[in-house]
Amino acid sequence: MSVSLTKIIEEYIDNLLEENGGDAVSLRRKDLAERFGCVPSQINYVLRSRFAPENGFLVESQRGGHGYIRILQLSFNNCDEEIEHLSELVGSAITEQEARRLLVNLQNRDLISPRERLIIEISMRNQEDNGRTLFDVSPYRRDIMRADLLKKLLTGLALG
Repeated sequence: MSVSLTKIIEEYIDNLLEENGGDAVSLRRKDLAERFGCVPSQINYVLRSRFAPENGFLVESQRGGHGYIRILQLSFNNCDEEIEHLSELVGSAITEQEARRLLVNLQNRDLISPRERLIIEISMRNQEDNGRTLFDVSPYRRDIMRADLLKKLLTGLALG
């Protein structure tokens, strides 16, 4: 069974973060690409997919000849900061798939339990009955309502 290059790069960056105390690490995209024999866009993919805010990271980037990438692991000093972060992640509207992906990431970060994820996920579903949506609202309005409900549920869990 072979391990994907994406997974190898992710583990390398995770190890660097761990060696640096888990807070932050600065890298050069070009150096990483050379180290793993790939194009810089592969590094970009890893950063976007594995080190995104919903995964608990912030990536700062400076372009140019001496450009760097700084990966910071997000931590919160208090409950209000965590709630604000979650609210920003959800935004003003969210699709069912985006909500599911966010919930899985929150579970992976141990911010919610598997049971909490499942309960919230079920409440976020587009309810259908015989092919008809039970809520007679536009898909856009449904995404706004879903975002509002998701924020309320996550805030309740964070405060609980």
